[in-house]
Amino acid sequence: MYWWMTVGGIAFLFISTALGAALVFCLKNTVTRKQSAIFLGFTSGIMLAASVWSLIIPALQEGENGWGRYAFIPVSIGIFVGAIFLWGADKLLPSTVQGRAGNNAVLKNPFKLFFAITLHNIPEGLAVGFAFGAAWAVKTEQAFLTACGLAFGIGIQNLPEGAAVALPMRSVFQSKKKAFLYGAASGVCEAVFAVLGVFLAVYLRSLQTWLLAFSAGAMIFVVAEELLPSANSAEDSETNTSNYTHAAWGVIVGFILMLILDVALG
Repeated sequence: MYWWMTVGGIAFLFISTALGAALVFCLKNTVTRKQSAIFLGFTSGIMLAASVWSLIIPALQEGENGWGRYAFIPVSIGIFVGAIFLWGADKLLPSTVQGRAGNNAVLKNPFKLFFAITLHNIPEGLAVGFAFGAAWAVKTEQAFLTACGLAFGIGIQNLPEGAAVALPMRSVFQSKKKAFLYGAASGVCEAVFAVLGVFLAVYLRSLQTWLLAFSAGAMIFVVAEELLPSANSAEDSETNTSNYTHAAWGVIVGFILMLILDVALG
C-alpha cells in the first residue's frame, strides 16, 4: 500500500503537468494576463503553505532530535542554502536560454519560460520526495497521507504551469503536438527529482532536517523572486490596471487549499 501511495503521488506530479499541457488542444487563445496573475498567485499560495506545513515544521520537529531547542539553526541554514541554490541557478538561466533560442526574439520568451518552469520544478520535486522519504522512515499511514497531500497540492498547481509552457510554444512551432510535448516535458524533472528526494531522505536520515529546509528555502525563493513579481507586473490591457488584487486572491485561495489538504490528510 505504501509503495502505491509513493508511486502514485510522484506520478501525479507529471500527469498533472501533462494534463495542463493538453489544454493546448482545447483552448483557441492564449491565457490572458488576468488569468495568468490568478494562476501565478494560486501557485504561490500553495508553495508557501507547503513550505511551512509540509517542510519547515517537519524539519523543526526532526531537528529537535539532535539539536533540541536549537533546531532552528539547521532549519534556518537549510532555508538560506536552498535560496542560494535557486539564485545561482537563475543566474545561469539566461545563458542557457540564449544557447537554445539564439537571436530569434520570438523564441526567447517561450523557451525561457520552459527552462524557468523546468528549473523551478526541481525544489517542488525534491519537496515531495523528501516528504515520502520521511514517511518511509517512520512508516505510518499519517505520514504517507501528509506526503500525498503535498503531492496533490503541488500537482494541482502544475496544471496551469503545463498550460503556461504549452500555449506559447504553440505559436512558436505552429504545432499543438510539439507544444504539448514541451509542456509535458517540463514536468519530467519534477518526477525525477522526487524519486531522488525519496532515496536521499531514506538513506541520509541524519540530513533530513537540512534537506527539508533546503527544499523549503528554494520554494520560497521561487515565490518571492519569480512568481509574485511576474503576477504583479502584468497589466490588464483593457483597463490598464495592475493585477495585484487578482494575484493576491490567487495566493489566498492556494494557501487555504494547501492548508486544508495538510490538516485533513495530516
